[in-house]
Amino acid sequence: MSIEPLSWGRGSSLNDVGLRTDTAGITETPRWSVPARSANLEAVRIALTSQDSLGVVITGGRGVGKSSLARTAVSELGPDVWTLQLRSGPTSARTPYGCLAFLLARLPQAYMGSPTAILRGITSLIRSDAAGRQCVITLDTAGSIDDMSAGVLLNILLTGTARVVAVAPRISDLPADFHWLLTDHRLTEVRLDNLNELQTRQVLLSLLGHRVSASLVGTFHTMVGGNPLLLKALVTEQQHSGNLVLSDSVWTLRDKVVLDGAASLDDIVRSQWTRKSEQEREVIEMLSCARSVELSRLTAVYGAGIVADMEDSGMLEIDASDNRWVTLREKYLGDVVRSWLSITRRRELRSLLLNGQDPDPATMTVEELMAFSAWTQECEAELSPPMALAAAEAAVELFDPHFALRYAEILKRNDPEWVPGQRQKAAAYLLLDLPVQAMAALEDISQPQLDNLDVEEFARVIAAKAKAMVWLPEHSDRVPGLLRAARKRLGVEPGTAKDWPEPLAAAANRISLSEFEYQAFVGDYASAIPALEAAADPEQNPDTWFRMNSAMILMSALSMTGREMDALSLMRQLGGQISDAAQIVGLREQFTGRAYAVLLTAGQWRRCIDLLDPPPLREIHTLPYRSAAAELSAGIAYVYSGRGAVALDSLLSATAQLELRPVQSMLRAAYAATALAYAQIGNAGLSRKYLDKLQRAGGVSDHATRSIANFCADVAGRWLGDNDAAARLKKSAREDIAAGRYTLAGISLLGATVNGTDADFRLMEEVAGHRQGPLAEISRLIAVGSRTRDAKTLLAGGELAATLELDAVEARCMALAVDFARQAGDSVSARTAQARLDILAATVASLPIVPSSGSPLLTSRERQIARLAGRGSSNRDIALEMGVSVRTVEGHLYQVFTKLGVTSRGDLTGLV
Repeated sequence: MSIEPLSWGRGSSLNDVGLRTDTAGITETPRWSVPARSANLEAVRIALTSQDSLGVVITGGRGVGKSSLARTAVSELGPDVWTLQLRSGPTSARTPYGCLAFLLARLPQAYMGSPTAILRGITSLIRSDAAGRQCVITLDTAGSIDDMSAGVLLNILLTGTARVVAVAPRISDLPADFHWLLTDHRLTEVRLDNLNELQTRQVLLSLLGHRVSASLVGTFHTMVGGNPLLLKALVTEQQHSGNLVLSDSVWTLRDKVVLDGAASLDDIVRSQWTRKSEQEREVIEMLSCARSVELSRLTAVYGAGIVADMEDSGMLEIDASDNRWVTLREKYLGDVVRSWLSITRRRELRSLLLNGQDPDPATMTVEELMAFSAWTQECEAELSPPMALAAAEAAVELFDPHFALRYAEILKRNDPEWVPGQRQKAAAYLLLDLPVQAMAALEDISQPQLDNLDVEEFARVIAAKAKAMVWLPEHSDRVPGLLRAARKRLGVEPGTAKDWPEPLAAAANRISLSEFEYQAFVGDYASAIPALEAAADPEQNPDTWFRMNSAMILMSALSMTGREMDALSLMRQLGGQISDAAQIVGLREQFTGRAYAVLLTAGQWRRCIDLLDPPPLREIHTLPYRSAAAELSAGIAYVYSGRGAVALDSLLSATAQLELRPVQSMLRAAYAATALAYAQIGNAGLSRKYLDKLQRAGGVSDHATRSIANFCADVAGRWLGDNDAAARLKKSAREDIAAGRYTLAGISLLGATVNGTDADFRLMEEVAGHRQGPLAEISRLIAVGSRTRDAKTLLAGGELAATLELDAVEARCMALAVDFARQAGDSVSARTAQARLDILAATVASLPIVPSSGSPLLTSRERQIARLAGRGSSNRDIALEMGVSVRTVEGHLYQVFTKLGVTSRGDLTGLV
């Protein structure tokens, strides 16, 4: 059909300019969610520019960013595209030409006589407005489109007058004619789902403009289910409440997310609430209070039908555990609805679910205990002492110290649970890095109360005191005496108790474990190993709790004293037994922490990263303390590998969180590791800034954490040219050798001997002889190669470092090999080392050693030319491909041959 533009002088003018936009003048608010939709945006762009395509249909749920994506895609087409925006509201289906009404108003009266004339008139009007430009219509459908509008739109598409970007929740919301266009591939569907966690991170970066912590990303993603609209509302609310803060250029959460009074989210939830049935609302109210309910119990109260319907519609989520826990799929919904409910209504729902019977805390999981206790307090009801104690223990296990303190405070001094409650209070204070308060809580237990305790509870109190005292310098030396006095009172000897499970034997084992923990805390690994080996032996020790915990400390002791491979073997053995001992509280967390240290000291940083799995989604938004520790651990693993640039995201995030919520002196390690990361990328100013922060930070650390912090700080100082840093590393190595900590001594010497003496290298070689594994062999090869100036030995060390992906260590080997090979006239080794060093320059921003022979690394252009020449390309072919002159190619090749010590193109093969 061919329609010539009409003269519109007699028609009405366009008054609603908001419905027609020219892409040259778009002045919308920033499209902050677009960075996460790059793949979808590209799909829309292809559909709008393909020759045979009539356009694209963007579908997806409410708030996923359909309209934003459509506007962005159209705006990117440029000023040569004329755009027309149409909207179809809920009442449009009952109004002929409903979404085209503003165009209909502009038609001359002569074209209002028949549907055909209207069709011809609107089509011609659009062509006239486009004035020869390509036209794209954006159709935003909140409801069905009337048949008359659908017919006009179909004609516009099929005549090539315009292409369409249709936005709808589902394909079924579009005219039926659109369906066959989709089937015939004339239209393309782009389906938008909620954001995944990576996309949520991208959106938060775009919205906030700075780095964001992993705990922030995980918390917000879990709460809103990846919905961009809700995500923006949540960010706004948390900024207004002061809970979302910018700490040292990283956005993080000050505390848990609380949505009481969240106006924008409240409005969103109320709009959904009006569309729910009465039964659905009551189920939502129940789950908002209880957080999670067993499927059998929920169906007993409300019936299986309503629960099944709500699961099918996506409102509920049922996990695959034996209890089949039911939760609200959108976590924010429960938080907002809970804030609406009165105390009376909360109590009604609690009574309805429990049927007048409180659960037995001994039969509940930690998650159940936390949910039940929170619900009880929200109802302003009292928790029974046994339930309060169990909730405090659960909160400590879940790294939630504030809730642990709240529940422990419920207990009264005359309650039988008061003394165990003081232990949980002390554990919570230690999580908050408040050892003075922890010690005060334990010292509040009177002597008569101690005298009346049974032997097992007495041993638990003594163990709790020992854990608190090690963090207080004035009390730390008293721990051995405390444990000896406890043994004397119990009348037991050191070593594994043979008559377990008798209470006295269990108490003796707990005291023995405290002794092992103290020795590990102060770094006395070597002397502890014989007793640890006996305690970890299943044939000598039937107490599973004591045996597993002892074996994990033994694993750490072996890794520190040069027996890295023995430690890794024990780690694999224990890893297979963890599931069988799942009933032991906190065992998996203890294993993860100690296994990380074993892998780190063995040079297996990649496995450290793999070990740091995030917590389950049901828990992540309640675990800010665990998140900071996990991010710090990941950052330390990266800096140990020499990847400072990669480490910074994790380290800066961890540092921001730890500055707000200190966790057992981890902040010192975070400052030191961040300083080393900046030194590795050559940023001396920021490296010194974090070293200064480290100097001002106080606190006590366990030996393992203190060793990491000191090593990172001294290596950063050495990288920055601090002459005393190498001396400090050597002093630390000598202290470790005296204490039998050969692994730590070897690591310190590896960092201290970048410009070492022959005596340093002999000591380094000697220490390597007391160790096991590839990291020890790398140290030995570097020591021997540096002392004898043997390039081939250093090449072997570099190859072994490459297997562990220790880039900085490999670069050190190759830089030395370049110098020694050229001095010895070994051109083959020199070329090999130089080529490998050239490749490493892409990942090691600041080399630990630069070859002193004066031959710099290849530039990016030299490397490109060398690769082409090595493949047999002529100078003229290279010049044409790179867009430079032949003379430029010749000059670059001369530089390449000089730097790599080669004489022909054939020698370049495999070097670059």
